[in-house]
Amino acid sequence: MVEETGLRIIGGKFKGRRLRAVRGTRTRPTSDRTREAIFNIITSEVRNTRVLDLFAGTGALGLEALSRGAQSAVFIDISRQSLSVLQENLAGLSLESPNRIIRWDLTKNLNCLLSMPQAFDLVFLDPPYNKNLIIPVLNHLRISQSLENGARIIVEHSQREPLEPDRLAFEIVDQRRYGKTLVSFLNYVV
Repeated sequence: MVEETGLRIIGGKFKGRRLRAVRGTRTRPTSDRTREAIFNIITSEVRNTRVLDLFAGTGALGLEALSRGAQSAVFIDISRQSLSVLQENLAGLSLESPNRIIRWDLTKNLNCLLSMPQAFDLVFLDPPYNKNLIIPVLNHLRISQSLENGARIIVEHSQREPLEPDRLAFEIVDQRRYGKTLVSFLNYVV
């Protein structure tokens, strides 16, 4: 079920620490190269943020943010295997509290966030590619009212799945291509 991988924390206080991953191809952790590029772009925006990691998988993006000074993180995924591995990764870094792991079907809504005491400043959205999940989940985020005005949303997606957030409360401020992956940087504007 769990395998040791070359996946590791790229920077911050846990730099170099290895992360576990789910065996097989059901999850697609963000590569070290792409994660490093993302965090090089947002490096000044991470400290003291409240992070939301959607389709969290191994938690690599949220854990990287915590390593770089984020205040807390909430990780959401539907897969029991992924959440088990994520729990091991959090425990291995001694990062269990105040961070939370939630098992939830993100395709339905984000009602699991309604009881959160504070809104999020930084969101990572890394859904399965080419499943048309990005726009519905962005809509769920907007409806949940769980984002700070100006929150940064980073979406990792296939080049074949373009974003059309103009009809929502999100503005694309940057896009970068890393191999077959497109990373879109959005701001939440209300």
